[in-house]
Amino acid sequence: MRHPFLPVLRTLFLTVMGLALAGTAARADLVWNPQTGWSIQGGALTGLAGAEGPTALNQMNAARRAEDAGHLLKAIHAYTKITKKYSSSIYAAEAYYRIGHLRLRRRQYYRAFEAFQAEITRYPNESRFNELIGEEYRIASYMLDGGRNHIWGLIPGPHSRERALTYLAAVALNAPYSDYAPLALMALARGEEQMKNTDDAIDALDQMVNTYQQSVLVPSAYLELARAHASLVEGAYYDQAETREAITYYEDFMILFPGDPNIGKAAQGLDTMKKVLAQSKIKIGDFYFYKRDNYTAARVFYNEAITAYPDSDAANQAKKKLVAVEAKAAGTLLPGGGAKKKHFLFF
Repeated sequence: MRHPFLPVLRTLFLTVMGLALAGTAARADLVWNPQTGWSIQGGALTGLAGAEGPTALNQMNAARRAEDAGHLLKAIHAYTKITKKYSSSIYAAEAYYRIGHLRLRRRQYYRAFEAFQAEITRYPNESRFNELIGEEYRIASYMLDGGRNHIWGLIPGPHSRERALTYLAAVALNAPYSDYAPLALMALARGEEQMKNTDDAIDALDQMVNTYQQSVLVPSAYLELARAHASLVEGAYYDQAETREAITYYEDFMILFPGDPNIGKAAQGLDTMKKVLAQSKIKIGDFYFYKRDNYTAARVFYNEAITAYPDSDAANQAKKKLVAVEAKAAGTLLPGGGAKKKHFLFF
């Protein structure tokens, strides 16, 4: 199924690839001292020529002093000007970083995420890349759990779990094979499930188990996949594709993780799904037996019910029905199911 955030992710991916070459300045050599201001250490270059270097440095110092004085909006505006005017300099990455954290202090989570995302995409060689991914993950998780963005940093806005899902998908794309990617996919699946988007939850979990097979979260992903498929089962009278998928994941979980503390829950889920599948086979067999007098087809489905769950009440029920089929086929039952009366001839 097409994930609703695929267009968003595709755009984000192209943005990452397109901007990765736009700047490679890292902030590792940019150090703040309250007395002397920002300084560049380790032989790094500013990325600026002529008078631009000192001018940019002065603006960075002014922005940081406004920040330290508690003038958050003034600092944000100053840092924003630096990101626009000196985007190829060593100062721009630091400016995005400061903006992100200042927005967090103002509880402007949308704009904080945007700032961190801009730093990640424009300066992919940042030494604090993992830290930025962690900040994005925390924002997304907070919003998924009901946290609210504050308009102008003052007024709590509406809940926005949809945006949280977009952010989690972005985290998984930003940092594939990192520690945060499996966490993001699991949270994404949980959020989709909460919003009744079960198919999209399954997509996220499938990506999780297929891509991060060594993650400690894989057992949970298998179990959640089984539960998700089971939640789509509508009963014995309906198509059993989801039932079979649930059975497969429950069985895989029990085989792959026999020591997991949730093994009992998996066994219980497997029992329920096998019962549904067996009952479905019986229902189909009943149709051919009672509605079509097709004894061959009835035998096939009753036998499939037995095979689906041999040691169950459904299997015992199917065995009794097989006896009835054989009796009917031999002409010993009336169409209504009663036995024909035997007539004896006396000589």
